[in-house]
Amino acid sequence: MTLSLSEIGAILGGPQGAGIETSMMVIGRALARRGYGFIADREYFSNITGRHSYIHMLVSSNRIPRALKYPVELIAAMDAETIFIHFEDISNNGIIIYDSGSLSKKIIDAVSIEDITRKRIEDRCNDIKVQCTVESLLRFLEREKGIRLVEINFQSVLRKLVELAKIDPRQISRYVSGIIVSAIATIIDIDEDAVRYSLSIQFRDRQAIIEQNIQLFRMVSNEIGRYRGSLKLARPEINMDRVVFASGNDIVAIAKIVAGVRYQSYYPITPASDESFLLERFEYIESEDTSIGPIIVMQTEDEIAAITSAIGASITGARSSTATSGPGFDLMVEGLSWAGANEVPVVITYYQRGGPSTGQPTRGSQSDLLNAVFASHGEFARVVISSGDHLEVFYDTVFAFNIAEKFQVPVIHLLDKFLANSIATIPIPDLDPLSIERGNIVKEAKEYKRFNLSELVSPRAFLGSKDIVMWYSGDEHDEYGHIVEDSENRIAMYSKRIEKLRLIEENIPINRKIIGYGDKNPDYIVIGWGSVKGVALEAIEMLYRRGIRGRYINVKMLWPFPAKEILEEISRVSKSKVIAIEHSYGANITKLIAMSTGISIENSIVKFTGRPMVLNELVDALEKVILGKERRVVLRYGA
Repeated sequence: MTLSLSEIGAILGGPQGAGIETSMMVIGRALARRGYGFIADREYFSNITGRHSYIHMLVSSNRIPRALKYPVELIAAMDAETIFIHFEDISNNGIIIYDSGSLSKKIIDAVSIEDITRKRIEDRCNDIKVQCTVESLLRFLEREKGIRLVEINFQSVLRKLVELAKIDPRQISRYVSGIIVSAIATIIDIDEDAVRYSLSIQFRDRQAIIEQNIQLFRMVSNEIGRYRGSLKLARPEINMDRVVFASGNDIVAIAKIVAGVRYQSYYPITPASDESFLLERFEYIESEDTSIGPIIVMQTEDEIAAITSAIGASITGARSSTATSGPGFDLMVEGLSWAGANEVPVVITYYQRGGPSTGQPTRGSQSDLLNAVFASHGEFARVVISSGDHLEVFYDTVFAFNIAEKFQVPVIHLLDKFLANSIATIPIPDLDPLSIERGNIVKEAKEYKRFNLSELVSPRAFLGSKDIVMWYSGDEHDEYGHIVEDSENRIAMYSKRIEKLRLIEENIPINRKIIGYGDKNPDYIVIGWGSVKGVALEAIEMLYRRGIRGRYINVKMLWPFPAKEILEEISRVSKSKVIAIEHSYGANITKLIAMSTGISIENSIVKFTGRPMVLNELVDALEKVILGKERRVVLRYGA
């Protein structure tokens, strides 16, 4: 039986370190090459190898998908644990690819499954009256849901590959991910040319590995040939000649290069590090015979050194940034305060993850909103912005540097693990609207006052400028930078710094503060920020098809908070029809709204498992709130 589908959802599962991410990149890039829309989320434990890791992906023939959904049409299992963890995630008439060698496995054999998870799976097996073995679960799915089982003897295939490609048997386990790639490509009918193209990008100059994987593709494709095109994608209808296929981390790094960053510091931390790793690969770039480098990327001894070195680089005139996550940001706060006191433009790319403390290092969260907005001793002007998708990430990164230098303030670009580690296809960003705005810079001055009180944004000279002298200190200071504790000077200087917030509010266009999507005369309004944008928009569209009109307010500037613009938007409906959504326990956006507008938003949909919101659960939750059945819904789907 062949199903022709406009969209296919899939889960690729296996032990951490076994090549699951590589499999996804090869499949995704091949699909993007053929013109399909693609999005994928990577979920993994905070260990190097062994624990369960999986990719949840969605490919579409007629649109760029913005959110993931369950159930999926395809599960590709490298190991028994994937079957135990995900057996209820498969749709009716879906396909499961599995290793025949795992059939006899019992759940007790999957030693890396946590006890609490194992108990929950065993209870579910008891509910459906099935033994907790791979074979029993697969036969149950085949019988009850019409699942088609694609069995491959992994060890047999690998032995043949050793003989055919002359591979060292000690290295052969690395090719299990190639079996998964080959099987998926066969089932959804990706041709060999597309697979070869993707492999050539993934492995670049390692031609031997490319050819070995092509041989593996042919072997697997022949073995399961009767399933070729069983989940055949409809012809692509997306009108995009060229696309970017990248993670959120990659997009930030690319945008920083475009923005002209010259110094990036970091201390390794999940999920921020990948951004700096990519920048390290492109520290020196030549374009059309002209060098646009170098970029100094510095791995520092800790996050304190990361923020202070970025501040130092900025004082000398370099566009500077650092990247971190929650625990690292906490260590940066004193440096952030120093930058605020000395009006230093610096960008902090803040990737949120599950806290508190070490928390969930490899899972996502939006619970650091208030930390980003308020963390410091004393008061000073800062700007906090967020991005809702990969394309926004690109433009917002450039915008962050412009705002930092134009107003001489630290800017926090608040992202999260979901955006950082998700892979998506996006159109190549249009560079024409972009500009580099460095603010009020002076190169000559007779009697230079770095903190001139006659302007909220004083003329900025770079440290080392000829015949210009300046002083910087962590203490309160006068216009020259000399330490002063005079009370009148304190009032003037303190006010100068903080009143920049008013200037920023007046000069930032509304589409940089909030963006409204959907019906202008809605039955309900959803308000959120960051990575919930995609799933919120798709949920609103789905409910619209059911006759319920909705509107989503994407809050992009979180500080200074756009109170006036928010009030105008939420006044479209009664307060009881406004719903906040967020990856946190407390729906912290409602606290900023209450503090800034006096309005208390009482409806919320939250998720704090560390897993992303998916379309189905958000739609169900919105219906409950809209119909008045519940005022607070906690989402929990996802392994």
